[in-house]
Amino acid sequence: MKCTLLFAAITGSLFSIANAQTGTENIRLNQLGFYPSAPKIAIITGRDASRFYVLDVLSSDTAFSGETSAPVKSANSSISTQAADFSVLHKPGNYKIFVPGIGYSYNFKIKNNVLRDAAVSSLKGFYYQRVSMPLEAAYAGKWARPAGHPDTEVLIHPSAATAKKPAGTKISSPGGWYDAGDYNKYIVNSGITMGTLLSAYEDFPAYFDTLHTNIHGSNDQLPDILNEIIYNLRWMLTMQDADDGGVYNKCTNAAFDGMVMPGVTTLPRYVVQKGTAATLDFAAVTAQAARILKKFSTQLPGLADSCLKASQYAWQWALQYPSLAYNQDSINQLYEPKISTGGYGDRRFTDEWFWAACELYISTGAEQYYTVAKKKQAPTLSLPTWSNVYLLGCYSLSRHSAVLTSHTNDIAIIRRQLTTFADGYLQHIAPSAFKTAMGGSSRDFNWGSNSNAANQGIALVNAWLITQNSKYLHAALTNLDYILGRNATGYCFVTGLGSKSTMHPHHRPSIADGIDEPVPGLLAGGPNPGMQDKCSYAFTEPETAYSDTDCSYASNEIAINWNAPLVYLANAMEALQHSLSANAE
Repeated sequence: MKCTLLFAAITGSLFSIANAQTGTENIRLNQLGFYPSAPKIAIITGRDASRFYVLDVLSSDTAFSGETSAPVKSANSSISTQAADFSVLHKPGNYKIFVPGIGYSYNFKIKNNVLRDAAVSSLKGFYYQRVSMPLEAAYAGKWARPAGHPDTEVLIHPSAATAKKPAGTKISSPGGWYDAGDYNKYIVNSGITMGTLLSAYEDFPAYFDTLHTNIHGSNDQLPDILNEIIYNLRWMLTMQDADDGGVYNKCTNAAFDGMVMPGVTTLPRYVVQKGTAATLDFAAVTAQAARILKKFSTQLPGLADSCLKASQYAWQWALQYPSLAYNQDSINQLYEPKISTGGYGDRRFTDEWFWAACELYISTGAEQYYTVAKKKQAPTLSLPTWSNVYLLGCYSLSRHSAVLTSHTNDIAIIRRQLTTFADGYLQHIAPSAFKTAMGGSSRDFNWGSNSNAANQGIALVNAWLITQNSKYLHAALTNLDYILGRNATGYCFVTGLGSKSTMHPHHRPSIADGIDEPVPGLLAGGPNPGMQDKCSYAFTEPETAYSDTDCSYASNEIAINWNAPLVYLANAMEALQHSLSANAE
């Protein structure tokens, strides 16, 4: 539809003035834009409005006009909202929304592949986290930097000492990713991160085989996502003790580095106590990697076999130590130096046993692993976190259900569990103030809340993979809209994207590099009413408790286990965009 605003003659000068202004934060929307055939919703806050207009940016012609919805009071803050639904507008172009009495939105696009920047930059965000190698300007642009933490002479901490490797023994453990805003490397958090990225490739291999992100090593006939995964995988393999198969919890400084660049730090690095969670997470990741990398045996001779052997070796260690927790407080009472970096000290291992057993069963077909998975099966599902990886095993069993014919009935039950779990998120959208699956409960807003939004989206995508019902994709897309701007804060939470994005993440390179813009492609943690960092927060309600300040590690740190589900969700939407028809059921 193309017409001219009826009041243009009266307020003609208003357009030329407002066009030069930035958008109002009272119109919240996906700041990148929308697929032509997908649902399109903006949210109006601040004051009541009756109508809205979607304007072509260049001509100021009205492409669509409509009535706003009735006001809705948010369940997670004092904000009241109205929805502006323009899903029927399919024409590609550059647009903005005008609401009389409120103003203009940020500019956005309607086009195919509109979320490609989010898909590519979130994956490339891992490249900027690489340890032990320089980031070259050809790939990193102005964020190029020298290598940090070579990790070729890492000390065995007394907590990890054995007769063959006494305390102070040096091992080599280079590579991998910095875990978060700090400069340490953690197996447990790499577990869920790698599982999520490997699952993204398994679900959409044809798409990822042609996705290019301009990273080091991208010309070696491997998909870029696997190049990135393998960089961390090779580090993980160094964390297994070749003497017994157990896996060290982390490679770390004794204490966190200061707010400096990674190449500056020279403090000793340690590997610390082995644990059941780390070892089983390692077993799951290497088993899943083994089956994926088989088809790349020419490019990666022997790596798939090495991964499977490492996985089975780790499994054998875990059988000997089925519930050995990493308890940093207890360790620090016994050994020096004391370790004060992230603990990732899981104490329940049912989920790790289930996930590792599922991946080993799928990769080997050996019934011994399925027997364990069956015993560890849980009656209910919950979103994956570093301390609860159960759902990753369910996703893998569902993904391979067609070939796991020995246990068809069991896996059918799990697939029904997955769709029922996803159905729970569908019911949150209509009554939501921001029309998203995210925020159905105030418990969605915690440390790393944006990863909840992304992981909810993954659950919904998996329900689509099972049912092919596009209602699940629509729901998943609402959470990507949330991450990219349709939320109570008005921020796009991915650095380097959108019109108003996170600028001051708790991320040492972004703080110390002297560059105004933060390292791009990183997902901020998001609203967290716990506010454990004691920084200054302008708003403190569950969905608004976000501070774009570098001191705010509770709401504004980045982490690999948060970026990974964003990679999955954004790339899934790009891969499945033609299944997102707004008129589909």
